[in-house]
Amino acid sequence: MAPTDLILSARGVSKTYRTGSHEVHALRGVDLDVHSGELVMVMGPSGNGKTTLLNCLSGLDDIDTGTVTVDGRDLFAMSDGDRTRHRAARMGFVFQAFNLIPVLSARENVELPLLVTGTPAKAARQRAEQMLARVGLADRAGHRPGELSGGEQQRVTVARALVAEPAIVWADEPTGALDSHTAGGIVELLHEVHAAGQTLVVVTHDEALGRSGQRLVHVRDGRIADHDDDDAALAATATDSQVVR
Repeated sequence: MAPTDLILSARGVSKTYRTGSHEVHALRGVDLDVHSGELVMVMGPSGNGKTTLLNCLSGLDDIDTGTVTVDGRDLFAMSDGDRTRHRAARMGFVFQAFNLIPVLSARENVELPLLVTGTPAKAARQRAEQMLARVGLADRAGHRPGELSGGEQQRVTVARALVAEPAIVWADEPTGALDSHTAGGIVELLHEVHAAGQTLVVVTHDEALGRSGQRLVHVRDGRIADHDDDDAALAATATDSQVVR
C-alpha cells in the first residue's frame, strides 16, 4: 500500500536522562514523518536511542523539547489522562516481553484495550475472538499465557495491538525473544497486517526484518537518517536533525 496521509509528524524531539550529575542524551533534535500504510523499520546499535524513540513518539515517555503529532493530535499538548486515552484508542503495541497478564486467557488479554475504551463486553469478546482467529489462534483463545508457546504469546500481543483498529502499531523487538523459526512466523504476520493497510513502526536488531520494510531508518547517537547503508547513517550523526519522509 502506497503511503498517503500523514499519521505521525515529529519535530525537534529531544530526550535526556539524568542520574545525579550524569546525563545521557538519548534523542537529539529528531524529526520524523510516518504516512498512513507505511511499514517503517528502525535499526541501530544498542544504546543509541531506538527504544527511546519509540517510547517518546508514542507518548509512553515525556520529551524535553519538540512536538509529536499522531493521528492529527499533539500528544504533549494533552493532559496525561487524555494522552493515555488517545494512546489506548488509536495506538497498538507489540513488545519483546509480550506483557500479557498471566491470570487472563488469550481472549481476555485481547479484550482489554476495547474494555478500557468503553466497548461493551459482548462486542469486545466478539472482536477479540475475531482477532485471535486472524492470527491463527482461534483454538487457543481460552488458554492463559503460561499454556502458550512463545510464538503463540507473541501472536496474542499482535491481536491485542490490532483489536481496537489503531492508527499506528508500535513494535519493539517483536522477534527478539523467539527462535528463528518462530520469529519467521511473526515476521510473516506483521507483513500480512501491513498488506491489509495497517501502519507499523518496528524497532529491531534483526537485519532481515529491518530490510523487509518499506523504509529503513537508522538511529545513531540519538539522531536518525533515512538511509539504509552504514556510511550514510554515520554521516547523519554530524547533523543535529534531519527530516525523514
